[in-house]
Amino acid sequence: MAHYAFLDENNIVVDVIVGRDEDYQGVDWESHYSEVVGKPCKRTSYNTYGGIHREGGTTYRKNYASIGFTYDETLDAFIPPQTHPSWVLNEDSCLWEAPILKPDPRDDGFYVWDEDLYQSDNTKGWVFVAI
Repeated sequence: MAHYAFLDENNIVVDVIVGRDEDYQGVDWESHYSEVVGKPCKRTSYNTYGGIHREGGTTYRKNYASIGFTYDETLDAFIPPQTHPSWVLNEDSCLWEAPILKPDPRDDGFYVWDEDLYQSDNTKGWVFVAI
């Protein structure tokens, strides 16, 4: 079972479907689905994240496509929306990364990104939240 993403005129994912495996009946399913729906169609892999297939299989386009992701033709990758203005795109994984490394996890809480804090002092940004 394969998954396919449909794109709008700006290469934004507008829908994701389950479809036929690529080798089924020798059909180019990306082209077929594109013709049927009337939108560009790209294969995506449910098990792919950051350019790694979690079960060791074939990766497709760096990340599993979700509605709102952008398809980048140059990188041949699906890129999630940018979460914070200061975060930068890692072109190897096609994921957004904070400009400061996240502190090591703790058992008594977790860290969240505070964009306003980072903008006021670019040596800070992660804030600990106790549970």
